[in-house]
Amino acid sequence: QVQLGESGGGLAQAGGSLRLSCAASGRFFNKYEVGWFRQAPGKEREFVGAINWSGGSTSYVESVKGRFTISRDNAKNTVYLQMNSLKLEDTGVYYCAADSRGDWHRPDYWGQGTQVTVSS
Repeated sequence: QVQLGESGGGLAQAGGSLRLSCAASGRFFNKYEVGWFRQAPGKEREFVGAINWSGGSTSYVESVKGRFTISRDNAKNTVYLQMNSLKLEDTGVYYCAADSRGDWHRPDYWGQGTQVTVSS
C-alpha cells in the first residue's frame, strides 16, 4: 500500500516558478513509477509527465517540455515537479500518481492534489 501527498502548490506569476513535491508513505515506493497530472477548471485531467523507478528516465507532455522537470529522491520517498516559465494555462489542480508498471490510464495510487494558480 502506498499513500501519496502533494505539496508546494500556490499562486505564482506568469514566468515564475513553483516546485511541487509528492511524498509517499509505504514500502517499496522505489519500485513504482510516478506520474504527474493536472486538471484545469472545466477540463479533463491530463497527463503532465512521469519518471521511472530509478529516476533515469522521464517523459513529458509536449506543452511542458523544456519548462517542467520531474526528479525523485528515493531515500526521501519523494518525487518533485519543478515548474519554470509558468504560463496561465498551467493553472489547475496537480496530482501525483504511482504505478508499478507505468500504466497511466489506471494508476495504482493517487494523491489528493494541490492547487496551482498562475496569474498575469
